[in-house]
Amino acid sequence: MDILLIILGVICLITAILGTVLPVLPGPPIAYVGMILFHLTGRIQFTPTQLIVWAVLVVLVQVLDYVIPMLGSKYAGGTKWGSWGCVIGTVVGLFFSPWGIVLGPFLGAVAGELLGDKDLKYALKSGLGSLLGFLFGTIVKLMLCGYFIWQFIAAF
Repeated sequence: MDILLIILGVICLITAILGTVLPVLPGPPIAYVGMILFHLTGRIQFTPTQLIVWAVLVVLVQVLDYVIPMLGSKYAGGTKWGSWGCVIGTVVGLFFSPWGIVLGPFLGAVAGELLGDKDLKYALKSGLGSLLGFLFGTIVKLMLCGYFIWQFIAAF
């Protein structure tokens, strides 16, 4: 049974890495499931504190993954129009995976700023901020999944 759980856990970790690049898959939650599967074996054990902290990190990263593009738009000088456009673009982009998830926040922020009577240069700057925020969120997810892989290797 341990071998099956370890194989399933490794599949989860591989899928999680793919999920950080392919936004259709929720990478960190899948990686966390893999860590739970490893913990259920008799060979690899993690402390309850580790499991709780990891769960909190996964939830935090998942929430930030949707908030960071909006913050990027705001940091680039975007207004509430751009922020709302970014949120709407993110939601609409989910239906046009995988490119919609990448371009949705950008296009939404640009459209929002244009609707808010900003010029194209200003709107593009806000959209670029949301795109950079999205890329930053992807890097954070990749780092967390990489950390889980490192913890698995260290415990194995």
